[in-house]
Amino acid sequence: MKDPRFAKLAHTFVHHSTKLQKGEQVLIESASVPHAMLEALIDEVIAVGATPHINFIPADLQRHFLLGGTMEELETRLKHQAEVDLQRMEKMQAYIGIRGKDNVSELADVPAERVMLYNELYQTPVHMQQRVKHTRWLVTRWPTPSMAQLADMSTEAFEDYYFSVCLTDYAHMEEAAKPLVKRMASADRVRLTGPDTDLRFSIKNIGAVSCHGLRNIPDGECYSAPVRDSVNGVIHFNTPTSYQGYRMEDVRLVFKDGKVVEATSTNTEALNKILDGHEGNRYLGEFALGFNPNVTKPMCDTLFDEKISGSIHLALGNCYDAAPNGNKATIHWDIVFIQKEGGDIFFDDELIRHNGLFVTDDLLGLNPEGFAKA
Repeated sequence: MKDPRFAKLAHTFVHHSTKLQKGEQVLIESASVPHAMLEALIDEVIAVGATPHINFIPADLQRHFLLGGTMEELETRLKHQAEVDLQRMEKMQAYIGIRGKDNVSELADVPAERVMLYNELYQTPVHMQQRVKHTRWLVTRWPTPSMAQLADMSTEAFEDYYFSVCLTDYAHMEEAAKPLVKRMASADRVRLTGPDTDLRFSIKNIGAVSCHGLRNIPDGECYSAPVRDSVNGVIHFNTPTSYQGYRMEDVRLVFKDGKVVEATSTNTEALNKILDGHEGNRYLGEFALGFNPNVTKPMCDTLFDEKISGSIHLALGNCYDAAPNGNKATIHWDIVFIQKEGGDIFFDDELIRHNGLFVTDDLLGLNPEGFAKA
């Protein structure tokens, strides 16, 4: 018997997130996802008259692909794969990526230079340049025992948590976020404070975008981007992060005129190796506030953690076209700072959030209590 939540999630993916229409093409990429969920998704796609294209990308095979042969041979393989997959992506009107992780550290022993080559030759042209810019795309996770371990939960309890988070009322969230979009779009100076944190930058004329289930599931953020050279100060992130197979805690970044001039963590060597992979990797491409009331604690998975109510996140690297600051890079690495136990956000010297809770009348509906009452 199929879990009825599969059909509800598939309906959200097709009708809310990608808004698929008759005659359209959608690429579905999956890893460690039960066939029953994929069947529910395929059924929903076919029901609207669209065509599903299926691609499986298990992390262990990706690791094997990246480790094989010399760097020159890997470069050739990546160029060929990117050429073929780019042609396919160009034919798609929509993209749904469902990514389960049997082992979140599967790529940990792949040398950084091989991962960076993959990002440059495959990820950037196929996904960052084509999929992100030219399709209606959705990226989500799938609950696995590995993810449950990260959340310090049983597999069954985490699955229940996953569905409660992913099936949030995104239509209501869109309405509740409109005042924040307005404030961010008109703001100039931003100041973030907290333990060992005092960071200042401008978001003037960058714009702001509300995220309510159209690109990510779970969702619940509003993002802009710092003016590239305006960032100064320090931020000491209090949430673990995992990137390119490296897990890190206590990431501390010092900025001067936009550039990370000092970077430390529990794996400082790996952190700086990633940042040194491209000039743009040491600059920010995104600033966002998280407000999903059902995402309550970090689990070292960015897609969830960046939506935590009472959090902010900054992305090192590439900016998004919807809120561009001109930064180009080979990474887009979101790192989360939770302010519930101390921290303020100021827009143009006005306090808008204190200790993780919005304090201005127009934004109270984004607090967990306000969201629940609506």
